Amino acid sequence: MTAERTVPSPAGEPGATGRAVSVLTPPGSAAGRQIPSGRGSRRPRQSSWTPLLIVDCGGTLAGALVVPGAHRYPLFIAFLALCVIGLNRRALLYDTSVVPGVLDELPAVCGRVTVGWALVAAFSPLRSLPRTVLVTACAVHCLVACVGRGAVYLRRRRALRHRPRPALVVGSVPVAMRVADALQRCPGCEVRPVGIVADAPGSVPDSGDRPALPVLSTGEEARRACVQNGVETVLVVEPATRVRKASLLRDLAESGCALWELDAEPSSYGPRGPRARAGHLAGFSRRLLSPGTGPRRESVVKRLLDVALSGSLLLLVSPVLLVCAAVLRAAEGPDVVFRQERISKDGRPFTMLKFRTHRPSSAHEAATRWSVADEREMSRFCRFLRRTSLDELLQLWNVFRGDMSLVGPRPERPYFVNKFSQVHSGYPARHRMRTGMTGLAQIHGLRGDTSIEDRCRFDNAYIDNWSLWQDICILVRTAVLFVRPTGS
Repeated sequence: MTAERTVPSPAGEPGATGRAVSVLTPPGSAAGRQIPSGRGSRRPRQSSWTPLLIVDCGGTLAGALVVPGAHRYPLFIAFLALCVIGLNRRALLYDTSVVPGVLDELPAVCGRVTVGWALVAAFSPLRSLPRTVLVTACAVHCLVACVGRGAVYLRRRRALRHRPRPALVVGSVPVAMRVADALQRCPGCEVRPVGIVADAPGSVPDSGDRPALPVLSTGEEARRACVQNGVETVLVVEPATRVRKASLLRDLAESGCALWELDAEPSSYGPRGPRARAGHLAGFSRRLLSPGTGPRRESVVKRLLDVALSGSLLLLVSPVLLVCAAVLRAAEGPDVVFRQERISKDGRPFTMLKFRTHRPSSAHEAATRWSVADEREMSRFCRFLRRTSLDELLQLWNVFRGDMSLVGPRPERPYFVNKFSQVHSGYPARHRMRTGMTGLAQIHGLRGDTSIEDRCRFDNAYIDNWSLWQDICILVRTAVLFVRPTGS
C-alpha cells in the first residue's frame, strides 16, 4: 500500500488541469523558455549563513587578542566561539530568509556575546584577569561582530536591489493584487511578485508601467511557476489562506521557499515575543511561517528521547509483558499479540503491536469498523488491560524501531485515514510528524470514541508548537493518568 493511496490530498486542492501556466519572464532569461516538468527540479537560490558564522568567529578572535597571553587558553577561546554560535543559532540570528538592519540585531548580538564572555570568565583561568581587560575584550568582540554583520547585510541588500527575489502572493485576488501592486511600487523592495495564487483563475490587469500578474488557481500551476521563475519567497496575505492552501504551502516550503505572512490590514492585536515579527516589507508587517515538518534538530532530539526512554521502559516492564502474555494465552488461547496496519509520518504504513483483547469476526471488520470491542463480550482480564492501557505497552517496541514516537498524534488505520481526510481538512496535516503512543489530545481526554475534529485540532497544535519540554510534560501527565479507567 502506498502513501498516495492511503492519505489523499486535503479536500479543495484541485489537481492539474493541463492548461498552460503564464508567468513573468525572469530578467536575463530567454523568451519562450520551457517549463521544467517534475516537482523540485530546481531549488531556489538561498543565501548562505557562512559569512555570518565567519564574522562571529572573527569577533571571537578579535576579542581574544585583547586578552594578554590568550594563546595559552585555546580551548577556552574555542568554547567561547561555540557558545556564542550556539546562542546566536538558537535566537535565529543566522536566518537568511530576512535581511535585518544591524541596529535591529544590536541588542541580541551584544547580549549573547556578553553571556559567552561571562561563562568563560566564570569557569576558566581567565577569571583571574582584571575586569577591565575582560570588559574591553567583550566590547571589541561586540564591535567586530556588529560591524561584520552590518557589512554582510549591506552587501545582501545591494544584491537584492539589483536582483529582487521572485515571489508568489497567496490570497484572494483583491487583497493579493493590492499587496503585489504596493510591492511593485516600493523602490528597493527585496522581492518581485511574479504571480498570484488564488482560487479563481484569471490575471491581474496592467497597472501603468507594471506588467500584469497571472492568477494561478491550482497547486500544479503554482509549483510550475515556482520552478520556472526560481521563486524563493511566498507571501501569504490572509490568515484563512493558510488553512485553504495548507498542503500547497507545505510543498512549497519543502522545495526551499521561505513562507512569510503579511498583515495586509492593520490590527490592534498580534503575536508577541522575540522574532514574532520580522520587521516589515513595503510597510506590511511580516512574520516567518514554517508549515513544514519543523527543524531538523526536532527529529534528532525527539528520536534520541524515544530510543532512550522506550529501551529503558522495555527492560523495566518486560516482566509485566510476560505476565500479561501468559495470562492471555491461558485464558484466550493462542495469538495473544494483535498486529494491525496503521499510518505514520508522511502516510507511511507500519504494523502496530498490542495485546489482543478482542477477536473480530474477520480482518475486514478489524480494518473498517470503528470499534470492534464490546466490553460485555470480553473477559475480566481483557477489560482490565484495556482500561489501564496495558494492552498498548507492546507499542514501546514500535517506538524503539522507529515506527512510532512516544509522543505524537495517535496512528489510525488506512481506511479511517482516507475517510477522515475527506471530512476534516486538518486531518492530513497530522501526518507531518511521526505518530505516538500518547499525545496532547489524549491527555485532554480525547481517547476512544471522541470527536475526530477535536483530535485534529489538538494534534496540529502540538506539532506547530513542538518542543522537547512539551514532550516531557505530556509524558509526565500520561504517567499520572495511566491507571485511570479511561480506556484506549
